Amino acid sequence: MILRTLIAALSGLIFGLGLIIAGMANPAKVLAFLDLAGAWDPSLAFVMAGAIALAILPFLLLKKRRLAWSGDPLRFPKLTRVDRRLVSGSLLFGIGWGIAGICPGPAIVLLGAGIAKAAGFVATMCFGMWLADRISSNENRDDD
Repeated sequence: MILRTLIAALSGLIFGLGLIIAGMANPAKVLAFLDLAGAWDPSLAFVMAGAIALAILPFLLLKKRRLAWSGDPLRFPKLTRVDRRLVSGSLLFGIGWGIAGICPGPAIVLLGAGIAKAAGFVATMCFGMWLADRISSNENRDDD
């Protein structure tokens, strides 16, 4: 339990610092990245590409393991198809990102920094997750 908490805290700290250093916790920078027709700032594309490149090797190594360092079982997504839920969720995520200039990870960083805009975003995000869970539960009941 202590190891799991320590790993989670260290991972969160590294992730949050990375978001701040990369500028992804700055909504103005994110909106400039999304402004393809205006003063486009491509720097976040390099951040994302670098993060993906850096994560490839650890993910390949993890796929060969059954347990995480904490002793918890590793669970990778089993669904690989593109369906209505994936597309609609992606569209809603993108719209929210485009309106606020914030996505979930940086929202938690901004919330921790006391940024009021983040509180509204996180509240809306939590409502959206709750609603998605309810819709998913109803769809699963209809399949029975």
